[in-house]
Amino acid sequence: MPQQDLLSSNPRSLDALSGGRLTIDPDAIAANWRILSDRLRDGVECAATVKANAYGTGLAETAERLHQEGCRTFFVALPQEALRLRETLPGATIYVLDGLFPGTAETYAAADIRPVLNSVPEIEEWSAFCRAAKTPLPAALHIDTGMNRLGLLPDAFGQVMADDYLTGAFTPCLLISHLACGSTPDHPLNRIQLDAFRAATAEFPEIPKSLANSAGVFLGPDYHFDVARPGISLYGGKALDPGVNPMLPVVRVEARILMVRNVAAHKTIGYGGAETATRTMRLAIVAAGYADGFMRRAGSSDKRPGGFGWLDGHRLPIAGRISMDLMALDVTEVPETVARHGAFVELLGPNVAASDLAAYAETIDYEYLTGLGHRFYRRYGPLGGAKGGN
Repeated sequence: MPQQDLLSSNPRSLDALSGGRLTIDPDAIAANWRILSDRLRDGVECAATVKANAYGTGLAETAERLHQEGCRTFFVALPQEALRLRETLPGATIYVLDGLFPGTAETYAAADIRPVLNSVPEIEEWSAFCRAAKTPLPAALHIDTGMNRLGLLPDAFGQVMADDYLTGAFTPCLLISHLACGSTPDHPLNRIQLDAFRAATAEFPEIPKSLANSAGVFLGPDYHFDVARPGISLYGGKALDPGVNPMLPVVRVEARILMVRNVAAHKTIGYGGAETATRTMRLAIVAAGYADGFMRRAGSSDKRPGGFGWLDGHRLPIAGRISMDLMALDVTEVPETVARHGAFVELLGPNVAASDLAAYAETIDYEYLTGLGHRFYRRYGPLGGAKGGN
């Protein structure tokens, strides 16, 4: 039997032969969508942003569960993501945030995919296609209110909307903008963008509007408009920098202990001798590294602490640098019957929040979630209890 068939025919073999497990709980994602929906003011639709393979959780699995929960509108970044999503959800409304790629209008139309038009050339191409097809197909228009990334500046948006030759050939079905500093509630740019969005869209009360990402949902009803499009909060991430994260954990990553070893005091640990043992230590070497999404910057040294894992109620500091396939965790205070060859250590999950882990790596939880576990055994279901182990 070919190797791939041997693995795919026996999931237990995949688990046994993998360095770790990535467990994803679609019901927790659905529950988070419901939490966000309930925070919105009455009449506001809660969509879902499922770009980047649904933030690493699996596009098809996540979108299908959200649809079952009642979500009907989805946002992706790329047209290829939209086409994959269309195969899973034939009747959903799908927007492509990165806009209309040149020469692809016919593909968008055939798959009933809505581009978020970000520039005049995109608007001209979509308008020309709709005029030739004699069909006023829907599209969103993006107004840049302060991000200085994609989108039309407010003056350019006004000029476009005043040009019936451009906008008369298609149906502007949504007006959107994107918050640059929503995770910091007191940042003055939030109010500046809100006022700019209101001013730019005031003449078009009949067209639905969308400003709120995950952070925007928490900023309050002024930011909700007609459609909210949360992303990171759906996946258990922390939308606002201050305060407690109210979202449920969605992902649990566990890595296999390959070896437990003793290290004498004053010996260095790992590449570069970055950390020196200050006492006799026991280290668990686990099968996870930066090739699995655990960033090298989260390692520890004599100058700064690193991240941590979790095993049976014990917090396990990372010892030394994280390498491509391995990391060392301090299990000196953990019973040998618990920290043993073959046991599994939680590296992210209910006990190790992605936002906490990201802080040690000087990054954000988005980056961790979207890059995790490409070599791990992936399974869907409840995350299980807080205890690590076999």
